[in-house]
Amino acid sequence: MDNVGIVVEDGPATIAFFGELGLELEGQSTIDGDWAERVTGLRDMRVEIAMMRTPDGHRRLEISRFLRPPVVADHRKAPVNALGYLRVMFAVDDIDKTLARLREHGLSVAKSFSTKTCIACATSAGPKDFS
Repeated sequence: MDNVGIVVEDGPATIAFFGELGLELEGQSTIDGDWAERVTGLRDMRVEIAMMRTPDGHRRLEISRFLRPPVVADHRKAPVNALGYLRVMFAVDDIDKTLARLREHGLSVAKSFSTKTCIACATSAGPKDFS
């Protein structure tokens, strides 16, 4: 896998959120024009993108904020059995410290549990526009 893409309302808040998980901002750009319209199939498209790199340098998270056309659906309200993106998981060294930092960015923990081999947390939200 090279990258995962997500569409958000607030790019800077999402960048800060994933920065707390150890991802580094690799670059930002605004994309529009004929090439972008052919690739996405959207006419008169303009999108701000930010590419964030995982600490190992092998994978990326592409954050997109559409300026036009407007976003047409809100998948945050879709049931978990809906088609499409469902989750991204991260391994962290200290779950308690990581959760404390993420709470400053709007994270709320729905349920948390631990086993001998892992600690897992189901979260209800990250930044206000990312779930």
